[in-house]
Amino acid sequence: MNLIDKITAKQIRNDMPEFRVGYTVKVNVKIVEGKRERIQAFEGIVMAIQGSGVSRTFTVRKLSNGIGVERTFPINSPVIDSIEVVRTGRVRQAKLGYIRTMAKKPKIKERRAKETK
Repeated sequence: MNLIDKITAKQIRNDMPEFRVGYTVKVNVKIVEGKRERIQAFEGIVMAIQGSGVSRTFTVRKLSNGIGVERTFPINSPVIDSIEVVRTGRVRQAKLGYIRTMAKKPKIKERRAKETK
């Protein structure tokens, strides 16, 4: 193991649940406003997961009043309080760019318990 791997191994969070592209997740984000700190939930479909190690990120998309909102989160960021898997979806693509062009919420089939691995 080289020096960079040793340093980054300490920064990787192990308290995050396992999730894939197509899952609906609720990401609780810490927001600092002045001296106060609060937690804001962002719930949507995981569109993409990129990178590896410390620089791993995932993109979540939701519809807010008919407008699509996307947000990219670093998985190992201290800004993320917790991630909760709301629904497990089954998709056949690694990146769900096609849901940007959909006017309505996409219909994604539920992943059965046997398929999770």
